[in-house]
Amino acid sequence: MSKIVCLEFSVLLWIAHVLAQVLTARGEFGDAYLISPRDKQLPTKGVASGRVTRALRNYVENLVPFVALALALIATGRTGGLGATIWIIARNLYLPAYVMGDHLRRTALWGIAVVGLLMLLWRLTFAA
Repeated sequence: MSKIVCLEFSVLLWIAHVLAQVLTARGEFGDAYLISPRDKQLPTKGVASGRVTRALRNYVENLVPFVALALALIATGRTGGLGATIWIIARNLYLPAYVMGDHLRRTALWGIAVVGLLMLLWRLTFAA
């Protein structure tokens, strides 16, 4: 998969994370809270709502370096090898693993995604 395609999928995956959070929050807090300005943040009570909220936060934290590396590789005309593909596949599998409470698989997928980022960084730094 090209870096551009992986960037496109990363946006779709962000949307999936946000929708998962909205759907679980809706069941927990209701529509009135969701359309409010949320001046008072309510803590999540449900397991699923807490998991998708934490998964979204983790995704955004990992999306920033991915986008930076992918765009840097595109700007320099360097290839990223399989790093972007590995990252996006691992991140796609991460959300369901997190929601299901599979902490071993979730942690492994996070690590695989980091390997994908390191592969991109390697190609940016050392590839000709």
